[in-house]
Amino acid sequence: MRSRFKIIDRGFSDLMVMVPGWAADYRIFAPVELNYSYLLPVEFCPLDFKSSLSEYLSAMSIDRVSVFGWSMGGFAACEFASKYPEKVRELMLLSVRKAYREDELKEIALKLEKNKRAFLYRFYLDCFSSHEKEGRSWFRENLLEEYISGMSVEYLLSGLKYLSKARICASQLRGVKNIKIFHGEKDKIAPIQEALEVKSYLPNAEFISLNMAGHIVFLNKAFKKVSG
Repeated sequence: MRSRFKIIDRGFSDLMVMVPGWAADYRIFAPVELNYSYLLPVEFCPLDFKSSLSEYLSAMSIDRVSVFGWSMGGFAACEFASKYPEKVRELMLLSVRKAYREDELKEIALKLEKNKRAFLYRFYLDCFSSHEKEGRSWFRENLLEEYISGMSVEYLLSGLKYLSKARICASQLRGVKNIKIFHGEKDKIAPIQEALEVKSYLPNAEFISLNMAGHIVFLNKAFKKVSG
């Protein structure tokens, strides 16, 4: 599978590429209100994302974009930015880690193969803090059952394989001038200490923490205020 894209014209001239995380897709960004039109990967393959996006931008005669990478999508966003810094106006990284440990990923794979539904149900709920009732309610009503039923074990395992090799390498991002890192202080999936470590390697990056936010930081009601 190769990544495929579509543009959502929201009346803004600047374009933001929205890159989803593991066990999610572009639909998770539906409530996000940023002052951009959106470029969404309607099919997302992190392995080919950077080349597919570059080809799409060239075909559409788009010179520069902003890139919004959440969780696993943060790795793919960084890979694109490091390969094509001249095409990146701004890089926004949300709920990222420097890397995922092999033992963590193996444990997740075993749980998926044993009982995908039970694991995903707990995983998705763990993506929210106890303070995020509004975001959790929206997710339950709109995506929870579709994600649990629609995400195949094969697809999820391919994401884990990608994560086993994915790294955020600060030296490769030196050509990107505008970087913002957003992270929830209550994130159970990606501890904030790891995001702060990423920030320590990127002295020019801006770090914005949300004190009651979990892993899906952009569904926290405070996100719009700090991202404007």
